[in-house]
Amino acid sequence: MSTSDLDALFGLSGKVAVVTGASSGLGVECARALAKAGAHVGLVARRRERLEDVARELSDHGVKTCVASADVTVSDEIDDAYDRIEGELGPIDLLVNSAGISELSRAEKHAREKWDRVIAINLTAAFELSQKVAQRWISRGCAGRIVHVSSVMGQLANPVHRAVGYSASKGGLTNLVRHLAVEWTRHGIAVNAIAPGYFPTEMTIDPKHGHVAPEQLEVIERFTPMARLGRAGELETAVLFLAAPASSYVTGVILPVDGGWSAW
Repeated sequence: MSTSDLDALFGLSGKVAVVTGASSGLGVECARALAKAGAHVGLVARRRERLEDVARELSDHGVKTCVASADVTVSDEIDDAYDRIEGELGPIDLLVNSAGISELSRAEKHAREKWDRVIAINLTAAFELSQKVAQRWISRGCAGRIVHVSSVMGQLANPVHRAVGYSASKGGLTNLVRHLAVEWTRHGIAVNAIAPGYFPTEMTIDPKHGHVAPEQLEVIERFTPMARLGRAGELETAVLFLAAPASSYVTGVILPVDGGWSAW
């Protein structure tokens, strides 16, 4: 297969992608993958300085970027971010939503405030980000792609962290993806998700150790058939598959990238 054949299948040259949660972790990896495939990338998160660092990195791939700092739980800020990205890069073709947080505590002691924060970012914002970009596509009569970053914890309980709100929010996100896929397919909008297992990110690294805590790593390795954490770059192909022009018959899919975690 030639390079041109691969580009026809997976290339995103000239497309405009929005990545939320793009200041760290898996959001950066998603943005990097899209830039490698030739997409211009709008970067959305609250930490503007972090976004500017990511934008400088992506520019090495010869694509344009737009930094749009926003709190995705604030409706007007989502609108402003989309307007800015479209003003600088052109009409949005693709949304990759990686914004998410986790709050830890035992379920019987889990404060309502923690629950509300996680649901607001991981689930409610995911819906509103999807809704607002879909409204633009439907009004223009054009197709679009949405890829959410869910989690294997959207379908399974978590034996590593006491994260009841996170698990509930990702379960909701997983079924939100399926529902939106069914409703919006008639508009040419495909909605899918990737479901990562454990990758070393700000969310999973213990700041006391500078890496995943040893007792947690032991459980992760035991529950993962590949017996290791995910590595940098191992999420990129999954994102590109769901974003790719040739994946036009794929919608409502939750794609695990988990080293076999969900195969047990």
